[in-house]
Amino acid sequence: MRRIIVNIAFIIFAFALQICIFPFIPFLYASPNLLIILTFTYGFSLGVEEGMIYGLICGILMDLYVAGPFGFFTFLFLWIGFINGKLSTYFYEEYIVLPVAVCTVSEVMYNVFIYIFKFMIRDKFNIVFYLENIIIPEVVITLIFTLILYRFLLWYNKKLRVLDSRGINR
Repeated sequence: MRRIIVNIAFIIFAFALQICIFPFIPFLYASPNLLIILTFTYGFSLGVEEGMIYGLICGILMDLYVAGPFGFFTFLFLWIGFINGKLSTYFYEEYIVLPVAVCTVSEVMYNVFIYIFKFMIRDKFNIVFYLENIIIPEVVITLIFTLILYRFLLWYNKKLRVLDSRGINR
């Protein structure tokens, strides 16, 4: 239970950081998508159910912040949590290449989904401009933050899992 509460608090903190702080840092060309990092990490390391639960929370937060049809980001984050949860059978804590590849695919899937349903629908077909100015910079900065945060997220989830199991055995 403690792990769930801490993870939800971490998601809310990451959301606030992503929305309120990162857009105003002048040397960042693009903002890292911390909610994608958290959803993919929780799904990839904890499984389908938890990946979808945390994806639901991240998606609802994004839907509450971004104007548009409610459920757009919830659906997207649920799918990211589900797909990464399915990949949890290939999870090895020491192996960093697969998580980086999974994060890259999740970030590209997120941006392509947004391009299709927010831009193409309005007859904006300049995919090269969107790719050069939004997708590639956001993928690169998110990967840099993934390399920094991934090990920490695994470590604290392992510690919280141990603390939760001690609380149950008392």
